[in-house]
Amino acid sequence: MAGGTGVGAALCSERFGSQAARRCSAAADGSLRWEAWGRRWWGGAGGAPGPAAPPLPRLLSVFLPQGFPDSVSPDYLPYQLWDSVQAFASSLSGSLATHAVLLGIGVGNASASVSAATATWLLKDSTGMLGRIIFAWWKGSKLDCNAKQWRLFADILNDIAMFLEIMAPVLPICFTMTICISNLAKCIVSVAGGATRAALTMHQARRNNMADVSAKDGSQETLVNLAGLLVSLLMLPLVSDCPSFSLGCFFLLTALHVYANYRAVRALVIETLNEGRLWLVLKHFLQRGEVLDPTSANQMEPLWTGFWPSPSLSLGVPLHRLVSSVVELQQLAEGHQEPYLLRWDQSQNQVQVVLSQVAGPETVLRAATHGLVLGALREDGPLPRELGELRSQVRAGPNTESWVIVKETHQVLDELFPEFLRGLQDAGWETEKHQLEVDEWRATWLLSPEKKVL
Repeated sequence: MAGGTGVGAALCSERFGSQAARRCSAAADGSLRWEAWGRRWWGGAGGAPGPAAPPLPRLLSVFLPQGFPDSVSPDYLPYQLWDSVQAFASSLSGSLATHAVLLGIGVGNASASVSAATATWLLKDSTGMLGRIIFAWWKGSKLDCNAKQWRLFADILNDIAMFLEIMAPVLPICFTMTICISNLAKCIVSVAGGATRAALTMHQARRNNMADVSAKDGSQETLVNLAGLLVSLLMLPLVSDCPSFSLGCFFLLTALHVYANYRAVRALVIETLNEGRLWLVLKHFLQRGEVLDPTSANQMEPLWTGFWPSPSLSLGVPLHRLVSSVVELQQLAEGHQEPYLLRWDQSQNQVQVVLSQVAGPETVLRAATHGLVLGALREDGPLPRELGELRSQVRAGPNTESWVIVKETHQVLDELFPEFLRGLQDAGWETEKHQLEVDEWRATWLLSPEKKVL
């Protein structure tokens, strides 16, 4: 060949994602000869390669994102496997619940009224629609912050809703009210489940491929539901004439569903900090001087929403809620140069933070850390020397006003927080963004450091 390249010498190579590379060499007749999956094959006319992948990877590519596993987070596969198990169990439980609802409405009963069944169905749907709107307004902004907890909550609530549907025919007098409550719960599940699924997709997509990850998740769910449908066709004739057996199957499937959901959300390793993960990491740092990595912190994170061993922390509150006089404003702004104001109510262990117009993600992270440090002063356990002295002042009684403690913790954090922030970054946490719950209020004040931005 031109340039003196011998026959059989490697001319080039290629690989797909993280798979092993295959080489290309020149054949005696001038065509290209490729290696693929441990065997040699000849290119077609013009050197165009033939099929390179065996049937199994081709089939998996229908259900996995392009570039898997490099295009998704490391926790993608264990999460999706357990998520498929819970979806299969939920599909079978849903078939039992639907069977019970249809019986209760009157399907198969010659004396049942079509208009009454229609009215019941419409009332059920309208109740669910109203519940969907109210829940989205009430909790919509909180679902991103605790996606794992709300995901688990949604699936458990879905099991409760299906149990109500199965029990509805047992109490005909309360049938309509029961299925309305059940559908209300299911609509809440759809809001919480859909929103948290979007948040988890954002976490799993690593190559700006959210649409692909979401689409393949839909394909996986469709395949699982199809398998569940086929199994349901075999299962329903066996349980339709035996309510006790049907209820027993439901409890067995529900146990599998809850366990698979727990394993799925526990498999997630989210590298951004919410209040729960920040509290775990900060508490470990204050007690042992080291920062937990995302894997360890996620394994320790509580999965029941609302149960956080931390102070009540409110970020982005309006300024008028914190101060009512010039003296109070001066007390909060005195002694620090950070673009936030913090008030601590010791009696109720509540921390409220006003953010400046120039507050960035690291400012919010410092403010949240500040609030959690104040909460740590009221708990047992080792603390750095400076914080140990402040704890003694707090436990001495109400003689020390809260704003004085807040002022002194600002000074401690000036040295402590930069070290903590470096530890977070070295451990693999993303500090440029967070999942802390922050309201939209922002403020300016005369003593605010408008030029200092974190």
